[in-house]
Amino acid sequence: MYSAPVAASSRETSAGAGWQQQDPGTYRELMPEHVVKLSWLDPRTLWRARNGPLASMFGDPTGADRQRWVRAQTERGEADADLLIEREDGDTFSFVVMGDTGEGDGPQYAVVPGLLKAGEGTRFAVVCSDVLYPVGTGNEYPEKFFRPYQDYDAPIYAIPGNHDWYDGLTGFMRVFCRTPALPPRRKSRFPSRGWWRDLLWAAPDTPDDALIDRARLMRSAPSQAASQPGPYWAMDTGPLRLIGIDTGLLGTIDAEQGAWLRRVAQGPRPKILLTGSPIYVDGEHHPCAIEGGGTVDDIVRDPAHHFVAAIGGDIHNYQHYPVDVDGRRIEYVVSGGGGAFMHATHTIPRVGIGGVTEDDFRCYPMRGDSLTFYSRFYGRRLRMRRLLELTPEQAAAVVAERTGVAPVRATDERPTARTRFVASLLGVAPPPGRRRRRFLPRLPVHTALTKGVSPAGATYSPPFFKNFLRLDVTPGSVRIRCFAATGMRAQELDPPVEDEFTIALGGGDVPSPRPAASGDAAPAPDPRSAPEG
Repeated sequence: MYSAPVAASSRETSAGAGWQQQDPGTYRELMPEHVVKLSWLDPRTLWRARNGPLASMFGDPTGADRQRWVRAQTERGEADADLLIEREDGDTFSFVVMGDTGEGDGPQYAVVPGLLKAGEGTRFAVVCSDVLYPVGTGNEYPEKFFRPYQDYDAPIYAIPGNHDWYDGLTGFMRVFCRTPALPPRRKSRFPSRGWWRDLLWAAPDTPDDALIDRARLMRSAPSQAASQPGPYWAMDTGPLRLIGIDTGLLGTIDAEQGAWLRRVAQGPRPKILLTGSPIYVDGEHHPCAIEGGGTVDDIVRDPAHHFVAAIGGDIHNYQHYPVDVDGRRIEYVVSGGGGAFMHATHTIPRVGIGGVTEDDFRCYPMRGDSLTFYSRFYGRRLRMRRLLELTPEQAAAVVAERTGVAPVRATDERPTARTRFVASLLGVAPPPGRRRRRFLPRLPVHTALTKGVSPAGATYSPPFFKNFLRLDVTPGSVRIRCFAATGMRAQELDPPVEDEFTIALGGGDVPSPRPAASGDAAPAPDPRSAPEG
């Protein structure tokens, strides 16, 4: 079982976060010579990704299409009613979870060296939401899936995210389930909302089967062979049952999948949910509605189902909420930092939800590092570095003042008028009890600029603040570690652990407490003195 070396994390030193002058990583040696630059400022990219907004406005056909995919798998004899994957991993084994794996650019490939090192000896991996961007087309899998992970010597399973559904799931099903494209869906009648949706709906690209089959040769070793029955599935492995659900375009599941989830959740075996839409995220609770009534979180919280954790992608960072549910602890995790552009954490308000406080909460990157990253990004992209760019120490100080969350890495910096302006402009969460001012992050241009980073551009340079999880399973426990990938050589050689906790698998026991990280402030009566996430 892999034991992480004693490497400084971002919670201990700024160098551990990837700041300061450091040697660049070797990940560029893994990349193709030519990387197609993806820009979310390009109207053509936005037009290709139009199905999500159309589903929100005119009705979501995901549920019906998902049922067609599952029915096709059943008719082909590739799936049983429970969509079960049975593995023989023994009672002691390890596996990897990574989410939102990226655009085929530097940040995605920067994860690979640390993944291969910290993932050594793992039995399989799961991609938890959004295998690739922008629209999940099958013809982009060679450079955005097969090539990056060609040296990971174990099977890779996946559950789709909303970007995989922009292609109607055609690419995802072709690659992971070897399912041919579905016949076109019957059009809605005029003048219904569905008719307007169908009029504008983006048809899936036609997968180039020869191209995909050639790409499979990069992961053709018997030890890498994987077969999954559909876009959602249950996996029995060792003492655990893993359940992966498909939350489609809008973060919900249809009634048929809901009935399946209730069925496969039965029984005393400990379970971990893997979902494309996290249940606790950004200081909020999103229980995930099921068509016809109820929520996914209702099922997770039911003590008869014995869930011990729920891990979701979609949001491109790491967050951890240990929630007490009637005397049992369920670990709710966001792990979407597998390679796609980074979602900010400095916009997360002071956490106080589900009984989880800042003393319990963890995020990566920490809020101060997130603000530093975005201040550098906007300062360079807008050519206003003297005004906008903050050092990690300046960012940590102003985040502490605004959020009431003390920095983990101690700093003597004091906020100034300039750093306060930058913090407000870039959406740092306000002090407790004060309403957030709606500056740049609430405007469409913020999302466009954030997603419009050129993969080869100087404005998007390390540290990238990517992450992946390693789960070590024994008959009595699951240890979960969040490893960082910055794009720097030091973190490639010794991937630092940014969070670690252990779940007991017996009888609803409460997991052991998280080891104290160096630099954590002790709780104090002043509510603003709690340590940063």
